[in-house]
Amino acid sequence: MQMEQTENGVVIVGAGMAGVQTAVALREQGFTGPLTLLGAEPHQPYDRPPLSKAVLLGKAEDSAFDVDFEGLGIELRLGTEVTGLRAADRELDTEAGPVPYGILVLATGAEPMTLPGTAGVPGVHLLRTLDDAARLRPVLAQAPSTVVVGAGWIGAEFATAARESGCEVTVVEAADRVLAGAMPAEVAEPMAGWYAEAGAELITGAKVAGIEEGRVLLADGRALPAGAVVVGIGARPATGWMAGTGVELGPDGAVLADEYLRTSLPGVYAVGDCASFPSGRYGKRLLVHHWDNALQGPRTVAANILAGEPAKVYDPVPYFWSEQFGRFVQYAGHHGGADTMLWRGDPAERAWSVCWLRGGALVAVLAVGRPRDVAQGRRLIETGESVDPAKVSDPGVALKSATL
Repeated sequence: MQMEQTENGVVIVGAGMAGVQTAVALREQGFTGPLTLLGAEPHQPYDRPPLSKAVLLGKAEDSAFDVDFEGLGIELRLGTEVTGLRAADRELDTEAGPVPYGILVLATGAEPMTLPGTAGVPGVHLLRTLDDAARLRPVLAQAPSTVVVGAGWIGAEFATAARESGCEVTVVEAADRVLAGAMPAEVAEPMAGWYAEAGAELITGAKVAGIEEGRVLLADGRALPAGAVVVGIGARPATGWMAGTGVELGPDGAVLADEYLRTSLPGVYAVGDCASFPSGRYGKRLLVHHWDNALQGPRTVAANILAGEPAKVYDPVPYFWSEQFGRFVQYAGHHGGADTMLWRGDPAERAWSVCWLRGGALVAVLAVGRPRDVAQGRRLIETGESVDPAKVSDPGVALKSATL
């Protein structure tokens, strides 16, 4: 085992899904040394996906992880923000003083991007933390006219929750279509129709020029009344404090982890939303801001810490889901670099899928109300087997039966 400094054990920075799962995985895989979890927020560690759904609508009393930290011998230090790292001393700097480590795991997650000039404007909200959801819930209960900035996954989920609360909803998107950074135009087009179907107004190709109390100003001169404004324009890795520490960061701000999720510093790993990793499967570096990545990566980190050497390569098939406008949307894989796109079913219907192939093998699948397509497609992506395009295109043929 590589615990050169076993007295200081493993310290994990970040008490979200990736940090908590790393601590749990270490114990499950047999690590018995000191284990410390540092969380910047004062709350017990909690799950984020319900924030834009159940917690926001008051349908979930508690989203805290069901983990017995004390029973597992995991020391929780909440409300502890890390401000620096001194690798030569194997110490972290925090407001409460230095924290020594033997092995360090960076699991700081991501932070929402903000609109310039909106800080301190009353009625403007981000949706990232439990406190954000707590502040928004009573606002939604009053059913104000609500403007959502951003028509990505989070924007759609929040618009769904706001409509369910009885709010009038307008969604403003700077790009000319929904999901501009995530999906091809022909796939996003039918999804744009879901907004009107749910009674939400969608305005694309509209840049926000400014936000004042009670209204959103667009660059074309329009002013939208807004009792509440929710900004959902994406997130960036929460790595600002790592500048100058020796942890190598990419242009997107992500920690540049290797295929074993090691960083550029000895004894330091990175996992979850804050880190990108090279995918042998897709031949490029991936930055995956989704729950499943924060669940799978920790098992690899734990295995490599315990082995004391590169033992397990991290090369997952990325997966995520989104609940929006009464639909369950799932996606597995990575369609960048695909050479063929095939529809399974009619996008005008309630259930349909899209499959992407490269070199005759499935590399990604998007499914709306067809969970079996994703479950079976994910396995096909993992095996890399060649598939018959005609069978893939037939929604009546199970994907697992589409191999050649």
